[in-house]
Amino acid sequence: MLNISGLAEGVVLDHIQAGKSLEVYYHLGLDRRDSEVAIIKNARSSKMGRKDIIKIEGPVDNLDLTILGYIDHNITVNIIRDSTIIEKRTLKLPKKITNVIQCKNPRCITSSEQELPHIFVLTDEKREIYRCLYCEEKYGKH
Repeated sequence: MLNISGLAEGVVLDHIQAGKSLEVYYHLGLDRRDSEVAIIKNARSSKMGRKDIIKIEGPVDNLDLTILGYIDHNITVNIIRDSTIIEKRTLKLPKKITNVIQCKNPRCITSSEQELPHIFVLTDEKREIYRCLYCEEKYGKH
């Protein structure tokens, strides 16, 4: 049985859809941090069958977790201090996301102005529809 030790301080991202942990890893910028990170892929789950888990050691004040709501709002965020879960956060779709998805409209200003950030705004929460801030091109997750 695989055993990854507990955290004294940090975050545990649980109930990540199996196979999505690396997407979460890169979107959170964990590859650019000095923190210890454990990625557990395909862990057994009575709720989900299989799931991924990410454990991030250290202070998380400068970690932007809002993007997790876009990737998968079913992820459980557990904040750990003194080896105890002090907070469980529920996620929701962010109202605005920047540089996560790219506008596909060839006439959009982001196509010619490469340095512009790709900003999408949530326009339909039920159907998870985002629109480009500049040209209103529709982007649906599903």
